[in-house]
Amino acid sequence: MKSIWTLSLLACASAASAAPLYSNGPVVNGSGLSILQPPSTTIGLGVQVSAGNSAAEDFSVAGLGWNVQSLSFFAYQTGASAFTFASATWSIVAGDVNTGTVVASGVNAVSNGGFQGYRVTAANQAATNRPIFEIVVDVPDFDLAAGSYWLRWSLVGDNLFTGPWQPLTSDGAAGNLHQALTGGSFALWTDAGSGLNLAAPFAIHGVAAVPEPGSYALMALGLLGLGAVARRRR
Repeated sequence: MKSIWTLSLLACASAASAAPLYSNGPVVNGSGLSILQPPSTTIGLGVQVSAGNSAAEDFSVAGLGWNVQSLSFFAYQTGASAFTFASATWSIVAGDVNTGTVVASGVNAVSNGGFQGYRVTAANQAATNRPIFEIVVDVPDFDLAAGSYWLRWSLVGDNLFTGPWQPLTSDGAAGNLHQALTGGSFALWTDAGSGLNLAAPFAIHGVAAVPEPGSYALMALGLLGLGAVARRRR
């Protein structure tokens, strides 16, 4: 009975208002900075399509699932003073980050989601040569059921500047960031200076499935029916 009722709820699910569905951590602090703190030594990871470099992070979907409408990445090109990103190559994988099932993917043009702040070192927090931008990828809508996934991505930027480079989350939180280099397999990334496994910021936008009002009525009827059965058994 439980599995049948769960299927009924899924059948009655409808989209709520568009909203951020997931964020993997803060891009900058309250001062608009993403600060590399010693003993960490990695200012940014390479995510260049041209070099075959990619990043990957895991995330989970709960409830009745999501309808994904856009993705946001956060990166910089050293020496740039404006938005310099052209496209993103991305995929969402269920299962193993390297061998799992690809449930959605694309190579899409990107748009400027806005300047976020600067990636700096602790010793030079006034530096402005690494401006971080939100890179918005408007993807064809797709659905994700409840479960665990990996988001993999790489970026194309203006070749007048170095990068694109992937900063870490500004809170320095432990994470499960993976990186693939020169088209190789993804492996857990570790900062060489600190020995820590950190996280990279990204965001997923869309709508979360919620039961329609009618499904609550179905639930009430189902509970009444179960109550009647219980009374007859007594």
